[in-house]
Amino acid sequence: MGFLGGPAFGPRGFGGRARKGDVRSAILSLLGEGPTNGYGLIKAIHAKSDGAWRPSPGSVYPTLQQLVDEGLIAPTSQGPRAEYDLTDEGRAHVEERADEIAAAWTQSRNPWKEQGDLLTAARKLAGVVRQVASEGTTEQRASASAKLDDLRRELYRMLGE
Repeated sequence: MGFLGGPAFGPRGFGGRARKGDVRSAILSLLGEGPTNGYGLIKAIHAKSDGAWRPSPGSVYPTLQQLVDEGLIAPTSQGPRAEYDLTDEGRAHVEERADEIAAAWTQSRNPWKEQGDLLTAARKLAGVVRQVASEGTTEQRASASAKLDDLRRELYRMLGE
């Protein structure tokens, strides 16, 4: 769905997508628990994040290949459902970065708790913007556009403080 309209406005904020490092950390964390394949990782990430995060195959499989190329994981079988496991280097990497890797899970679970009020207010704002766009006069639409531009600039100023 689109801007402020539904699932795309998801657990990761606008866009609903995890950062590359989050997918990488989640994969390393899960492989620290035991070998699995790409599909198993997707299901496990969804389950471990209490349904808040379901990475796409387009983010998991390239990350698996990158981790193989880095020597942190290795396939334990062949074929389309190949399982992967940490290498010795991968286990050391996971141990050295335990806090960083664990952060992938806390970030995937808490955004609605931390951002819920703001996101709810943004959805309400989007609803009235749609009404003004479809039912407002030319002058009302122009006034709303100016006010939204002012609000956007003010929010950027606030972030810069």
